[in-house]
Amino acid sequence: MGYLYLLLAAFLWGLIGPVSRLAFQEGLAPLAVAFFRAGIAWVFFGLHALFLRQVRVERRDALPLLLFGLVGVSLFYGSYQLAVVYGGAALASVLLYTAPAWVALLAFLVLREPLDRWGLLAVGLTLLGVALMGLGGGSGVRAGPLALLFGLLSGFTYALYYIFGKLYLPRYATPTLFLYALPVGALGLLPWVEFAPLSPRAMEALLFLGVFSTYGAYLAYYAGLKRLPATRASVVATLEPVVANLFAFLLFREVLSPLGYLGALLVLLAVLLTVRR
Repeated sequence: MGYLYLLLAAFLWGLIGPVSRLAFQEGLAPLAVAFFRAGIAWVFFGLHALFLRQVRVERRDALPLLLFGLVGVSLFYGSYQLAVVYGGAALASVLLYTAPAWVALLAFLVLREPLDRWGLLAVGLTLLGVALMGLGGGSGVRAGPLALLFGLLSGFTYALYYIFGKLYLPRYATPTLFLYALPVGALGLLPWVEFAPLSPRAMEALLFLGVFSTYGAYLAYYAGLKRLPATRASVVATLEPVVANLFAFLLFREVLSPLGYLGALLVLLAVLLTVRR
């Protein structure tokens, strides 16, 4: 049952890029999509936290939660949407999975955890993979400087989830953390949001992103994590870019070049090496 939860989470996360592109086609700006995604998910996480009666946090944790909302929501959600705009859903999903390499570096620099040969190899493969994707491009894929910049930024900010989770998930339920982080993140995006009338299709896309690809995906992932070791969960989660590439091709005919796919393969191999540690 644990594998089913994790597969569901990977599937829902993999749809973020393609569904976001559908919202862009309806006239929504990327940061508006990020804003609505955070706002809609907050409603559901808030109701969940109220149902669990777990809405209180210690005063000393208020500032870390504020910073997590700005970096882990505003910057992460925003940079990923911009990566989809500038590079396409397929490329953005793979660059997001540079996160494990960032985790290895951050753990070494911040937490003083040792960086062994497998960690160094994973970082090297990630850098090589990103370089190959930047050189490769593809049909419907634009591997330009902005696409790579925002894609790598999304991977870096996603990596902070691991660091933050290691410090705070043992003390708070997931809905409690997102109850406070998501509204802060939405407010952080607000000054750059360009509001426009929402078509029915745009509202459907935003509801899907907020309810299923954010609230539902996190619940499924943590339900799977309770039933399986974290290493296995991380491996199953790497199916996310596979799902994203499949639907990016089916909906928008996005195809990486052979060199781009080789780079993507190296990034995923780096993920597996990081898990092996």
